[in-house]
Amino acid sequence: MRLRKRKRCFPSCSSLRKVDEDEIYWRHRKEDEELEWTPNSTHLISQLTQCFTNAMVGSRSWIGGLFHRTSTKRNNDKFVDYPLSPIEEERLQRLQERVQVAYDETRPEHQEALRALWVCSFPNVSLEGLISDQWKDMGWQGPNPSTDFRGCGFISLENLLFFARKYPASFHRLLLKKEGIRATWEYPFAVAGINISYMLIQMLDLYSEKPRCLPGANFLKLLGDNEEAFDILYCIAFEMMDAQWLAMHASYMDFNDVLNATRIQLERELSLEDINRIQDLPAYNLL
Repeated sequence: MRLRKRKRCFPSCSSLRKVDEDEIYWRHRKEDEELEWTPNSTHLISQLTQCFTNAMVGSRSWIGGLFHRTSTKRNNDKFVDYPLSPIEEERLQRLQERVQVAYDETRPEHQEALRALWVCSFPNVSLEGLISDQWKDMGWQGPNPSTDFRGCGFISLENLLFFARKYPASFHRLLLKKEGIRATWEYPFAVAGINISYMLIQMLDLYSEKPRCLPGANFLKLLGDNEEAFDILYCIAFEMMDAQWLAMHASYMDFNDVLNATRIQLERELSLEDINRIQDLPAYNLL
């Protein structure tokens, strides 16, 4: 069964960014108004968050790495063929089914997952409602997080919730920007998380019947070993992205570059010859 690839529209923060043919295809929306670069402007903050919501991987250029280790010869543009074990095939199918689930704000289980995310994020603060300005404190675009999930679906909420429950210390450190010299304009935590989910789905080629790139093929070994491999990889990617952000002294307009550097580093690590478990990834130590 071949999965139907969703059409998406993800404009870039920079209209000058050139996208390689083998990267993510997206259409550019044109805004009627220019950003107003006025200090302490509420309108500016809203537009910057929208920019992050739309920020996806740009051109393939090496920005810098956090880890150095010998890898196999990288040529991720070539298709690779390989047999799947029964457990790998079963778990890949379940993961692909998760990827296809859209967020539905009318479904009780989706509403409960969103409430649970709030409780994990701010356990001592009562939530006023599923539509509330409080959500902006977590880095959502506006008072209704369901509008942001349209870019990636329910799995992006599942990823955030998994991160909060599995690695609460890491989750809160990134949510509250507790470490490092932070930028004046920081990346919005929640919409950055959605971008990371989408980046991983694309990088691992999960819309295909089975991944045909080397990182995606090697990832299936990790999935065969641990069914939570995708969710754990998400947590690793979030940690790696924040570390890249700090290392690059990045600010809001650099988010595409930071996300791209994160993707390239993940591809390098997933191409290593001695990676058989998710714990074997060098960046796993970030958690």
